[in-house]
Amino acid sequence: MRAPYRPAPAARRALRKLGEDIREARLRRNLPMEVVAERASTSRSTLARVEKGDPGVGLGVLAGVLQALGLLGRLADLADSALDAEGLEINRQTLRQRASTPRRPGRAEDD
Repeated sequence: MRAPYRPAPAARRALRKLGEDIREARLRRNLPMEVVAERASTSRSTLARVEKGDPGVGLGVLAGVLQALGLLGRLADLADSALDAEGLEINRQTLRQRASTPRRPGRAEDD
């Protein structure tokens, strides 16, 4: 039997915070676990795992819970390339400094 996936400590902290934030959002909306679980098409025990930041909960379940709370749109923007400051900086640094017209094949260089 395979050992369960165990993410790095930073990932575990992020998942725990996400779970706490989801729980807080549910409580602010005054929604019982049963209602959110039903709207997310999951069980109450799985919702409890989401709220605890369990890394074994599937992404589909997480998306269902966020949708039930009206927070799904933010999931879609989580890794938006337009908001990836590091990736954009790397891209900017690797851009060519000059643009040139492509040479046509078979043409001599000193035409």
